[in-house]
Amino acid sequence: MKRSRFSEEQIIGILKEQQAGLGAKELCRKHGISDATFYKWRSKYGGMEVSDARRLKTLESENAKLKKMLAEQMMDVATLKEMLGKNF
Repeated sequence: MKRSRFSEEQIIGILKEQQAGLGAKELCRKHGISDATFYKWRSKYGGMEVSDARRLKTLESENAKLKKMLAEQMMDVATLKEMLGKNF
């Protein structure tokens, strides 16, 4: 996945500028982002504070680790079932 050139703090700052009354098109032009990027950020980070964004990031990374562990366990179980199912 491509790394964003903006941090969560910067993204939330940009969204707060829009809430203060600046238009979305003007913000996009000012910061050099596309409309789609702005609206994607707004759907993900809208109404958040910086601490909320940090917490979201840690939860997402923890969730990814747990999903990876689950997938490995499911592969182990499938391998064991396959080995037990064979007649020697």
